[in-house]
Amino acid sequence: QVQLVESGGGLVQAGDSLRLTCGASGRTFSTYVMGWFRQAPGKQREFVAHISPSGAMTRYTDSVKGRFTTSRDNAKNTVYLQMNSLNPEDTAVYYCAAGDELTRDPSRYDYWGQGIQVTVSS
Repeated sequence: QVQLVESGGGLVQAGDSLRLTCGASGRTFSTYVMGWFRQAPGKQREFVAHISPSGAMTRYTDSVKGRFTTSRDNAKNTVYLQMNSLNPEDTAVYYCAAGDELTRDPSRYDYWGQGIQVTVSS
């Protein structure tokens, strides 16, 4: 019932910034936990960040704390991932996801975007 589309990825140099945007369809966007995950080839999908329905609570994986910020604008059905001080280890396909649990487990999310490539060169 929810379609998610990521945008804003690309190729940047180490130390640069990117902002990913996830646009959602549906009238109930404001009821969902929104998560960001990433996956490199041959690796498990990894939790990056999530944000509560109201936007009041956020959580980040240790490797991105202090560098990444997620936020949402429920009036626009949009969630953002601001990524600063990028390094080559951040290179992955990034996915936006929607669910009803504040969890780091990707299997607990119900809806997924198509994924978008972020590549950070050294």
